[in-house]
Parts: sequence; structure tokens; C-alpha cells
Amino acid sequence: MTTRHGQLEMRGINAPQSRFHEQGRFGRLFPNLPPLPGNLEHLRAAMREIGKDDGLMEPKTTPENLDNPAIPAGFTFFGQFVDHDITFDPTSSLEQQADPEAIQNFRTPLLELDSVYGAGPAANPHLYDSRPNMRGKLLIDEDFPHDLPRNSQGIALIGDPRNDENNIVSQIQHAFLMFHNAAIDFVAADGQTPPSEIFNEAQRLVRWHYQWIVVHEFLPLICGQSVVEDVLENGRCFYNWRNDPFIPVEFAVAAYRFGHTQVRPGYRLNAGFAGPIFAEPGSSVDLSGGKRLPVERKIEFHRFFDTGTGPATERQQSKRIDTLLSPPLFRLPFIPPPDNSLAGRNLLRHLTFNLPSGQAVARAMSVGKAYKKIKLKDVEPLPPSAFKDLKNIGTGLNLDQHTPLWFYILREADKRADGKSLGPMGGRIVAEVFIGLLDGDRLSYRRADPQWKPIFGTNSGEFKMADLLKFAKLV
Repeated sequence: MTTRHGQLEMRGINAPQSRFHEQGRFGRLFPNLPPLPGNLEHLRAAMREIGKDDGLMEPKTTPENLDNPAIPAGFTFFGQFVDHDITFDPTSSLEQQADPEAIQNFRTPLLELDSVYGAGPAANPHLYDSRPNMRGKLLIDEDFPHDLPRNSQGIALIGDPRNDENNIVSQIQHAFLMFHNAAIDFVAADGQTPPSEIFNEAQRLVRWHYQWIVVHEFLPLICGQSVVEDVLENGRCFYNWRNDPFIPVEFAVAAYRFGHTQVRPGYRLNAGFAGPIFAEPGSSVDLSGGKRLPVERKIEFHRFFDTGTGPATERQQSKRIDTLLSPPLFRLPFIPPPDNSLAGRNLLRHLTFNLPSGQAVARAMSVGKAYKKIKLKDVEPLPPSAFKDLKNIGTGLNLDQHTPLWFYILREADKRADGKSLGPMGGRIVAEVFIGLLDGDRLSYRRADPQWKPIFGTNSGEFKMADLLKFAKLV
């Protein structure tokens, strides 16, 4: 059974304080910044107040008025898929329970698709087609070719069970299975690769094309083109490590949780089926995974990505990146109240991990830095007036001047990027971490062959999610 958002208890009270934590793969970008100031019990009460059901983070308007015209809805779930690739613990990306001190055995923080490949054909043969004429291909059930392969009880046979959490991320996982198998056919057909090396070459090509999408399509959409260009051209300022890359808690607990605000209350998968993200009271219809996907729910990908196929009017957009979450996320159906608000749980985790305020991080990022593509004033702290809705919450906390980092990053996106992307500060954290993970991986295209260009795209040297879906013959 797939673990749903937040079913495990919140952990992490022993979060590492050093930048270069030696246990596990978590660390800090700003280890010297103090945690959010204030009495702990008052802070906890304030976090619950901010994130409560029908509170200030729940929209009072219809979802259609909250659309983000810049980011198609598919990238909400592509972002979830990427998250599962770089972090692993037995919970959902919408409700990470990562305890940096306690967890020793989790996903390597690299963009290497081990969520797809597992540990490879020898160690995880159940993920692969064992027939001689299909050597090196990932398993696809011929009776249900539109779905993930499953065992007799409907459990998906994939490298990361979280990628069967909902119908949309499971179909993205399926797309990558199909993409790899198409790459096997491509490599085998060229006649230049020895049979014993066909799998390795196809895997390399799949990984590099995927990394290209992350750097050249996903990050510009999420972080803003100018921020990504600044990191690519002028290097990283904040995300550095001693021996190996780590996942910063400022990224995992705050900056990369922007995706929660992108989630719509429901989605249309195809012309014949639409459903809510969670089942409505009295109904069993929702988009949850963990079971065989009926063919009636097969995704029409033009509804989630700009594929150039199907009417553009049918494409669904993500929600704006701001401090408003879809109503169902305040009433998670698998967690008993009063702690079933995803917003509230995110804010409480800020305290659990002793994160600094957003203003403290902004000041640290704006002092002595020479950005080339963004203006220094855009990274400086937002004024207290930008958080006037927080001013009177809590006793003596001054949250308008000491704002939880997650909330601050969402408000920065709203005020400085009109909700179309992260703001300069939040975008810089996300861009530096992803590009830094690739720079720390000797097998990534950025390390192994910095001049490499994609070969599968319709346009020479370009490759986007639409190209992946076309190469996999899914659109």
C-alpha cells in the first residue's frame, strides 16, 4: 500500500546544525543563522493558527482565479517526481518526514533516476523484462500497457513506491519507463554499441536528457530564467559541500515545498474523466494511486504539458506560487484533525528543524554578493508591510519581521514574481541546489561532458518534456 501524505509522525528534532553534516545526506546552507525567535509554545500555536483550515492560507476565491499562466499543471507532478529522485524516506513528497539525524539509508541526492532504475537489472530484476528479445528494457505489462507494471495485489513494481501515489505522478513514472525502452531501441538500432553495453548507453542517454529538462525547462519555469542563468554563468554562492552533495534543510523543508501551492483541487485526466485530488465526503472517486489504473483514466498529456497536440484550451495550469493552498490540503483525509492541515504541518516542521526566518536568510543572501542577472535589491528582505496579515498572530512574536522561511518564500514569489515563479531568493536556493547536485555528480552531463547537447529532441540541441513524451510515443 502506498503511504499517503503525512501518515507517519513528524520527526527531526535533532536536525543537524552544521553545513557539512557527516551523518546521512542532509545539511544546512546557513548554519550560523539563529532559529525563528520566540517562545516555543507560542510559536507552535501561531504556526497552527496561520495554517489552519479556513485560515489565512486558504483561498476565498475560485481556483480558476488562481491559475498560473506560466506553468502547465504537469510540472507540479514532475516536480514531485524529481523530489522522489533526490530524496527517499517512506513518505510522500507532499509530506516529507525526513529526520536528518535518524535516517541513514535513503535516496542518494543525485539526479540519476534510481526511482526508475532501482539498483539495476542484477539487483532489482523484478523491474525489468526478462525475455531475451527485451533485454535491458523496463517491465511493461502487455495486458495493461497504459499503466505501471503491478503484482497480483495491484502494487506497482517500480523503484520508488511514492511514484504511484496519485494517478498523475504514476503516469509520469510510466512515461519514463517508456522513454527508457524507446532509448534501448534507438541504441540497439544504431549498430555502434556492443550488445553488452546497450543498457548502460541507453540509461546514460535517458539520465542526461532528464537532467537537461530539469536545468533548461523545469528550473527556468520555477526559479525564473534570469536566476538560472546567473547560477549557470557565474556559479553558486551558497550551496557548497566538503566531500559530497547534501540536501539542505532550507531547501527540503522550505524552498522546495512551493509545489504545495501549485496543487489544484482536482484535475481532468482525459475527455471522459475528471476527479478531485482527494475523495469528497461520501464518494470514493479521487486521483489516488496504489491500484490498477483503469484505461478510462489514461492521461491525455496535452492536458498537462505544452505538447503541441490537442487543443491548447484543454491544457490545465498549475496554481500561482503564493501563500494560498487548495482547500483539500487543509483537510487531509488520512490524518485526524487538528493536525490534518498540510500548511500547518509545514509550518510546524519549520520549528522542528530550527530554520531561520525568511528575513534572516534574505539578509544573508544580500550581503556582499555580486549577482549578474538579478538586482541586489530584489534579494533584500521584504518590508514588514508585506506580512501585515501575520503582524498580530502570536504573543510577542512579530512574525511580520521574523517570518517562517516557507511562508516567506511563498510571499516573495507573490510580491516579486506575481506568483508566476519563485522570487529571486527562493529561486536562487532551488536553482543552486539542483545545479549543485549535478555539479557534484561525476556521471552527470555537466561533469562528464559539459558541451553535450540532447540528441532526441525535435530541434537540434533542445529537449523538453514534450519531446520526451513524443519520443516515448505517448503523444
